[in-house]
Amino acid sequence: MKIAKLTLAVALLSALPFAAFAQEEEASPLTWSVAGVSDYVWRGVSQTNEDPTLQAGLTYSHDSGFYVGTWGSGVDFGPGDPSVEIDYFVGYNFDFSESVNFDVMLNRYTYPGASGSNFNELITKTTFAEAYSLTVAYSNDFGGLDTDAWYVAGGASWGLPNDFSLDASVGRSLFEDDYSDDYTDYSIGVSRSWGLFSAALAYVGTDGSGRDIFGDVADDRVVLTLSLGN
Repeated sequence: MKIAKLTLAVALLSALPFAAFAQEEEASPLTWSVAGVSDYVWRGVSQTNEDPTLQAGLTYSHDSGFYVGTWGSGVDFGPGDPSVEIDYFVGYNFDFSESVNFDVMLNRYTYPGASGSNFNELITKTTFAEAYSLTVAYSNDFGGLDTDAWYVAGGASWGLPNDFSLDASVGRSLFEDDYSDDYTDYSIGVSRSWGLFSAALAYVGTDGSGRDIFGDVADDRVVLTLSLGN
């Protein structure tokens, strides 16, 4: 099924382009990340047939709030191509106030060897009090199939003792009726950073509609992420 080939988390679970959303002041305008994940899960659905993979990203951020970057990951949607996803993004990040941050990003998903599945998505993320977020994304060519699709998600991150954090999110994917049924994804997990190194463990999955659409790759599972980056 084409849609299974395109199934973008929980920010916690992958260095998806959303890593550019949480911009911090750095001595260098370049930020990078390299990660190993037990499963690349995007909006509740495995992109690697439930197998581990490597991921990497690089972002250049300007003092004005504009940024540009790229991010890549291994994928496995079955025999043949693609075996890699490479995303390119450009965006703008700014503070509405001391407690509200807004980010808007245009992301280009590409799949070398399967370019017919390439598509663009406009993604906005509003963060409140550094702990709560609302994400709204839209594509008019989802999966390269000339169809409209929306994604709406709420997330939160709370501090725990010993510098751990508790992270949770719930998202809803909305499609045209003749393309696919809508479905819900969710995630809850813990994470911690030690300098350049960070680790996260999360329980992720989808509702019954998601499992009906995608099958086993949308089942509930535990995902481990180990990453290195600035």
